Amino acid sequence: MSQTRVVVTGLGVTSPVGGDVPTTWSALLEGRSGVAPLEEDWAEPLGARIAARVAVEPSEVLDRVKARRLDRSGQFAMVAALEAWRDAGLRVPDPKAEPDEIDGHASGVDPERFAVAMASGIGGVTTLLSNYDNLLAKGPRRVSPLAIPMLMPNGPAAAVGLALGARAGVHTPVSACAAGNESIALGIDLIRLGRADVVVVGGTEAAIHALPMAAFGQMMALSKRNDDPTAASRPWDKGRDGFVLGEGAGALVLESAEHAAARGARVYAEAAGAAITADSHDVAQPDPSGSGATRAMVRAMRESGIDPADVAHINAHATSTPQGDVAEALAIRNALGESAASGAVLTSTKSMTGHLLGAAGALESVATVLALHHRVVPGTINLDDPEDIGLDVAEKNRDLPAGDLVALNNSFGFGGHNVAIAFRSA
Repeated sequence: MSQTRVVVTGLGVTSPVGGDVPTTWSALLEGRSGVAPLEEDWAEPLGARIAARVAVEPSEVLDRVKARRLDRSGQFAMVAALEAWRDAGLRVPDPKAEPDEIDGHASGVDPERFAVAMASGIGGVTTLLSNYDNLLAKGPRRVSPLAIPMLMPNGPAAAVGLALGARAGVHTPVSACAAGNESIALGIDLIRLGRADVVVVGGTEAAIHALPMAAFGQMMALSKRNDDPTAASRPWDKGRDGFVLGEGAGALVLESAEHAAARGARVYAEAAGAAITADSHDVAQPDPSGSGATRAMVRAMRESGIDPADVAHINAHATSTPQGDVAEALAIRNALGESAASGAVLTSTKSMTGHLLGAAGALESVATVLALHHRVVPGTINLDDPEDIGLDVAEKNRDLPAGDLVALNNSFGFGGHNVAIAFRSA
């Protein structure tokens, strides 16, 4: 594979703490939680009755007719992808144009050299369940003819690809909570392999529903701090009792450095490298040794030509589960070495956003890029009684030094999936 430089030129999000990048970033720096009680009747019998819903409903942003043709996960993906696309200084093609009219003159990018990789961990589960309810209650004629394109996991990626005119490929990594970061890894590969010049990458998730929440609850994975929702997501705190389910999407525009320079694009950071490994340990529990996560970070740094001592910041996966947080901390120390690990400022933005499953890595990669761009790391909230993990956890916003900086973003998922992304300051 070539070592073509890949850069980040556009960012987009819709999250539990903000409806776009500026509001989300401001909320993270303010230490504001997006977790709240669930008011729906179906939540009453659940053990965990809290979640982190998006701060701005997609119906307030998207055309209502088009939004109704998308699952909620597809709506989130479209909001984030369109923001990232415009943020990159690119034009959205005219939706009324014929397919052969969507070319470089219409969008600013050659569609034959443009791809999409939009991940999801669960896919259109709310569409699936609502249509099954209609089937049981009212019969097959009340099942939506759009149910299949809405519920299929590749539905959000397809919708984004259609809206922006991608012809170099439309991809949907599905690797649980590592999926968002896997889409970024795939985007880097597509550019370095010469298959695309521009790739919109990201992840989306919309699974705040009775069945997924009941299932996660039966696994004892969710926090039951129902009486204090904003304090429920507490990575590395001794009182943590599980993650808080969140929803939303994150998207980034990746380009070859040559393509970005040719069109005079602003560059946020370099997507320096990525690595994917597997634990082969358990379908749900992390390997307590953290060896798979360690290998992912080591390989990402090696691919990027990064010395562990150069890593200034890590946005950790850190979901607020008792086992996972400790295993990741051990993996970080093993990957960087005790000396280098102690010099990297660690944070978990999940303490504010909750856990967005397949969208988590994408949202947190946006936060990682912004931390490098603005030279400040958002603090981790709810650390009332921090566990000693041997790492420098930012409990308040922490300034990063001037000069060339490197940051890592980790994502790990059920099935033993591990993905690490390395970003370098522009």
